[in-house]
Amino acid sequence: MFLFNNNASAINHLITQASIQFQNGKLDEAQNTYDLVLKRDPGNVIALNELGRIFLVHRKLEDAASLFRKAIGVNPETAIPYKNLGTTLCEMGFCDEGFAALREYAKRTYQRSDDAAPHKIRHDQEQMAYLHDSLNNYTITEAQRTESHALNPNLKWQSIMQQWIENSPRIVVIDNFLTRDALHSLQKFAWGSTIWQRVYKNGYLGALPEHGIGSPLLAQIIDELKTSLSLLLGDMSLLQFWAFKYDSTMKGIGLHADFATININFWVTPDEANKDPQRGGMIIWDKPTPADWDFKTYNQNEDAAREFLTRNNATPTIIPYQANRAVLFDSRLFHETDIILFQEGYINRRIGFTLLFGKKILL
Repeated sequence: MFLFNNNASAINHLITQASIQFQNGKLDEAQNTYDLVLKRDPGNVIALNELGRIFLVHRKLEDAASLFRKAIGVNPETAIPYKNLGTTLCEMGFCDEGFAALREYAKRTYQRSDDAAPHKIRHDQEQMAYLHDSLNNYTITEAQRTESHALNPNLKWQSIMQQWIENSPRIVVIDNFLTRDALHSLQKFAWGSTIWQRVYKNGYLGALPEHGIGSPLLAQIIDELKTSLSLLLGDMSLLQFWAFKYDSTMKGIGLHADFATININFWVTPDEANKDPQRGGMIIWDKPTPADWDFKTYNQNEDAAREFLTRNNATPTIIPYQANRAVLFDSRLFHETDIILFQEGYINRRIGFTLLFGKKILL
């Protein structure tokens, strides 16, 4: 029998035991073990954070957030509780506070690597020249909430929702999506922020929540979308969000579908960067994922997806690139980046933002 005492080795032993229990799916046992740690060491950051993760699995979001906040209060320099707090708050609908926590995580984990793919190195060299900086430190060009609207107030949102209901497949193109001020602010944010940390082999870079993409302006856009598209998004969660920045001529995202209900993609690079106004956007096919496919198959197996579309005589909708254009579509539809042919130069790189909402099936 293991006799508990307050020394560090005993606490570490229990933390290891709880971690193994968690990994093996024995959540109640892991919770009891972390509780035992916290009775003897109430400020143990690892136990606070991991117990919060258990509460997340049990969907006790408020309890989880409380534990993550307590872990941050004990040691504000420990990074991982900020990430867990941020994702929890986003799921609860508190995007402003969640994004702020995720940016604190990004600030504490940022590392510049020279050991990267050639297209990443090229991007970083261009960004260093743009910023007149070495990129050794985490940098954010602020994109604050606007005083009025972020979404174009002249858009007819009732008509947009009606199009969603009537269109088959469910694809709606929204032009002049953002106000001019919001668009320009997002452009400066994307150009000036060192958030482009995920490298993809096709030649594009990703900025994910944990990299600090969540600006206050993006939170405002999400809030306004939930209101403007209330019949579609009103009771949905923001499941995931990201932005991608592309090389001038390399391939973009391959054929796939997403695990959500509604995708909202929008582009911010100025139109003059695009050499072919008829292309450069995205291709959405009119066939959803088969019901018996798992996420890995429809999201990562491009050969299987293309064979499925061919066998079912699927028809593509080609949506040309246009700055400040948003595309609202059924997440289950297969889609891919269209041919990219943009001007050379840092600010000419194609930049797109993606918001995923839902899981609930719309009738």
